[in-house]
Amino acid sequence: MATTLDYKCPHCGGKLEFQPGTEQMQCPYCDSVVDVAALQNLDEVLKNTPADEMHYHEDAGAAWSEGEQAAMQVYVCKSCGGEIISDENTAATSCPFCGNPVVLSGRLSGVLKPDYVIPFQLDKKAAKDALKKHLEGKRLLPKVFKSEHHIDEIKGIYVPFWLFDASADADLNFKGTRTRMWSDSKFNYTETSHFAIHRSGSLGFQNVPVDGSQKMADDLMESIEPFDFSKAVDFQTAYLSGFFADKYDVGAEESKAHANARIKQSAENAFRNTVDGYNTLTLENSSVRFQNGKAKYALYPVWLLNTTWRGKQYTFAMNGQTGKFVGDLPVDNGQFWKYVLAFTPAYGAVAFGILWLLHHFF
Repeated sequence: MATTLDYKCPHCGGKLEFQPGTEQMQCPYCDSVVDVAALQNLDEVLKNTPADEMHYHEDAGAAWSEGEQAAMQVYVCKSCGGEIISDENTAATSCPFCGNPVVLSGRLSGVLKPDYVIPFQLDKKAAKDALKKHLEGKRLLPKVFKSEHHIDEIKGIYVPFWLFDASADADLNFKGTRTRMWSDSKFNYTETSHFAIHRSGSLGFQNVPVDGSQKMADDLMESIEPFDFSKAVDFQTAYLSGFFADKYDVGAEESKAHANARIKQSAENAFRNTVDGYNTLTLENSSVRFQNGKAKYALYPVWLLNTTWRGKQYTFAMNGQTGKFVGDLPVDNGQFWKYVLAFTPAYGAVAFGILWLLHHFF
């Protein structure tokens, strides 16, 4: 059975048609012209672009020794179901996630021992001070919030992270355009040239983090990054003394998809930054293949602060190593409309976006 091969216009997506007597294809819809040789080269590049291969060695974490297991306790929150690991000397009074009381469930069993830990560098007082600073300059914050909100709990907790290493070979194809404009006495002209751009190379990634806790929102944990892994040490149970450790409930296998997405996005951004001189640049497709992919298991230090105001709980997180602090705050609707209406309608949406970002993250 005979088949036809269609080539799409890089500008409008229409079907290109070969122009007899020339070496060019033309789009009947927008009149774009493409050299046949350029299409053949693009076909060859696309045909030889391999699929993604993003795999890791299965060696993250280790087994606990019998003595270490005997010294570890597991607390279970009856409200949110959180499981928290601590040493035998830690007195658990409330859940660091939801603030409700927790009860001793039993000895530690059935989880991997971390490979590394980043010890806490900042204490509880630093977390309190960071909260005060976080409240400063928030124009949409209700004025009485600072005086009326109540800090329910400040807990130091080691959050489980899977760390992924890989050497990556990448091939990427971009579509770029250059636009030229000119005029004569009768018309204004615009000429848009389209280019197929290929990039390939190798990149190294180390310690790409993915938190291993369903209770910790990924965006919250990513907001307090980065952690300085050069300060990590081999795990010892002594580092847990006086703190909690969240028991991971998302395994390394389940975390790979998130790690791969972060690595692929980083690779695409790195190669995109090597392309310049175009008015527009669009990624058409990419391929990333790993060499020596490896996963590790580590505990990272996080201070969690739970505050209550008018019956609603607000949770804040601080990087226990660097002090980076994040958390949502209530909004005074009266103040919000005051600022929005101060702008013209054309700038109202932009003003809202800027104020919202300042209120929540700075």
